[in-house]
Amino acid sequence: MKTQSMDQSQNTEREPVSFRSQMAPLLFLAGIFLLNFLSRIVLAPLLPTVEKDLNIGHGEAGSLFFIISLGYCPMLLGSGFVSSRLNHRRTIILSSLAVGAAFLFVSVNHSLWGIRFGLLILGMAAGLYLPSGILTIIGLVRSKDIGKAIAIHELAPNSGFLIAPLLAEALLGWFSWRGVLAFIGIASMIGGVVFVFWGKGGNSYGEAPNLRMMRSLLVDPSVVILIVLFTLALGMSSGVYSMMPLYLVSERGMDRTWANTLVGLSRVATLGTVLVSGWMTDRLGVGKNLRAVFLTAGLLTGLLGVAPGSWVIPIVFIQGMVATCFFPVGFAALSRVGSPNVKNLVLALTLPVASLLGGAIPVGIGLMGETGFFSLAFTLLGGLVLGGLLLIRYLKLND
Repeated sequence: MKTQSMDQSQNTEREPVSFRSQMAPLLFLAGIFLLNFLSRIVLAPLLPTVEKDLNIGHGEAGSLFFIISLGYCPMLLGSGFVSSRLNHRRTIILSSLAVGAAFLFVSVNHSLWGIRFGLLILGMAAGLYLPSGILTIIGLVRSKDIGKAIAIHELAPNSGFLIAPLLAEALLGWFSWRGVLAFIGIASMIGGVVFVFWGKGGNSYGEAPNLRMMRSLLVDPSVVILIVLFTLALGMSSGVYSMMPLYLVSERGMDRTWANTLVGLSRVATLGTVLVSGWMTDRLGVGKNLRAVFLTAGLLTGLLGVAPGSWVIPIVFIQGMVATCFFPVGFAALSRVGSPNVKNLVLALTLPVASLLGGAIPVGIGLMGETGFFSLAFTLLGGLVLGGLLLIRYLKLND
């Protein structure tokens, strides 16, 4: 009976509908994703304040993001166990409520180990969302509109990149960094409650991972390539973003408020470029877009470390625009790997491994910063991104 209801719900969600008619539920899901994403990156603009309050160094500060990834990645992988029992809709609700509760725990904890534990739980709660969110979106639109739909969803992290530093600076005028975390935690819980009543889609169930299926995916060259590409993409977007305020303050001598404002404003244009990337994915294809993004973003990421003086300001703006263009085309590529019944497993395998590896990048940048090689860290990362171009030619996708 359960299998039959799963099939019926999946068929209902796959009925052809116009893209315009699904804009409201797509934007609603983007709002949920925004709060989820903010919970994972808002520490970036708070790092200078957190370092002073907790008396920790650059490496330990960068490790806070790695701890979030340590929780995020396994739960991405295991999210199928939850969505196979609760369905995607209830998994999204559970994620929102748990993210809020974890952030409230961190905000009231004064022990460094307690904060680390809270961030680990936060990562686990946040990891529940993405496979269910992406598959809910795919179920709401026609296959020819997937690129545009994912681009709408990707407005969330791009808005998050913009909002996080500006929100942090605004709230730091009234609260401590702990109050900022509590504010976002409460907002996430409210978002989960609202989705209970007004959210749409997600009535299908996920596929619980099993060893045989995971092994078959791990020997698929396209899955392995996408893991590497997502790792590099997370490094050049979230990794660079996470450490950029600290880099601009400690290495480039900028005022903290100006550095946070600059990093936030640099994400304004990404709200438009991510939509363009989604449209170009549907129009021109995945391969061409991937090559263009990796070539341009690799060069710009490398320039962050070598650009003289004020030149770094326009490069921060352009690098952020280009790096975030990866995700509409990247998720479109993921949706075209594997058979329909294992797509959530492709997502659940690719994203946690990439997030874990990508989560180590801010740690590496921070450690190099402590040894006097902050600038070199960005140059080396740019070289790695350019190396990803060699893999794209071997990527094989379903029609």
